[in-house]
Order: sequence, then structure tokens, then C-alpha cells
Amino acid sequence: MKRILITAGPTYEKIDPVRFIGNYSSGKMGMALVDECLKDGYEVELVLGVVESSMFDLNQKNLKVTHVVSAEEMYGACMAIFPTVDCAILCAAVADFTPAEVSTTKIKRKGDELVIRLKPTNDIAVALGKIKTSKQVLAGFALETNDEMQNARDKLKRKNFDFIVLNKLGDAGAGFRYDTNKITIISETEEKSFPLKSKNDCAKDIIAFLNLKNLQIA
Repeated sequence: MKRILITAGPTYEKIDPVRFIGNYSSGKMGMALVDECLKDGYEVELVLGVVESSMFDLNQKNLKVTHVVSAEEMYGACMAIFPTVDCAILCAAVADFTPAEVSTTKIKRKGDELVIRLKPTNDIAVALGKIKTSKQVLAGFALETNDEMQNARDKLKRKNFDFIVLNKLGDAGAGFRYDTNKITIISETEEKSFPLKSKNDCAKDIIAFLNLKNLQIA
């Protein structure tokens, strides 16, 4: 049985005990990938950010869930799990920056502005790309707002992905919180664009492409 690591959902980067930096990811695309992989006979290691868990069935056979909150927690979980799997799809919306200092008490309103200094988080995709073996397949997502194809291809190469799934924030019905998506799957030698469809159907297209990549390295 093939084993796959999937990341899904957003990360929350704490500012103080009641505030955080986050994003609009719902985890729907990642969970659609999980469901399709389980149907296809994979054993799934899911690293899941902060989502509304009641929306998803997390008690399925051959599914192990690691819950995380921050980018650092997701990084640690992925680094531990990745060497044990055959492939990985990084679908989570991971924060690129996190507060350099976290207040232990609620920050009170003082003066006219609040300045929060940020530092970069560990780049999970780059880290996994560096330790990926010739027998593993690594894929990621690119959500772009401009120069979409060029940015996606740059990310494909920079992060040592075998393929990348591009969605454009400007496409109607695609991106965060929708039940639909419009994707382009890009590898070094291929580019496949699909019309707007349900995220479940997008997941079928992505896993079909993944299976071809798995066959190529088997």
C-alpha cells in the first residue's frame, strides 16, 4: 500500500493570547485530496491546520491525522513524516512570516499604531525538496495573483517539486472557501489545464496525475 503525506488548512501565527496572523484557507481542497487518496487505496498521513473539523470525516480507515496550529508545528510534523512515505502533496496555506515576538498577555490599545515585526517561517516545501529521494514524488500548490505561470514554474524548480498545481485567485469560483476550483497541473515537461469543477473532481485529476508520476519511478 502506498503511503502519502498531505498537508491541508491554514496555519495561525500567534501575536498574543487572543490574536493571530492567519489566512482564509478552509482545508476543503486538501480534504478532497485525502478522500480521493483513501478511495484509491493510499494510506494517508494528514497534517492538518486549524479548520472546522466538523466539516470533515477524520475517522476513516487508513487515515492518520496530526493536528497543528503554527507553521513551525507543521514544519516539524512534515519533516518527521516525509521520510516514511512514498509521496507528498503540500496543499496547506502555510504562513510565510510569523511574529518575531509573541506577547504573553493581551496587547492593549496604546497610541495611534501598533508595529509587529515579522520573521520568515521555515519553508516546508524547500526543506522536503532537499531530502526527497529518487523514489519519492513531491507536489505542491501555487495560489497566484499575477504572472501566474511564470511564478508557478519558478516555484516548481526552486522547491524541487515533481509537479505543481496552479490556481489563480482571479478566477471566479476558485481559491479559498469555494467548493469549486480551476487548476492547471504543471511539471517540467507537461502542462494540463482543467475547467472549473468541484474540488472533489479536481482531486481526482490531481491524484490521477500523481499515480502516473508514481508509475514512472516505480
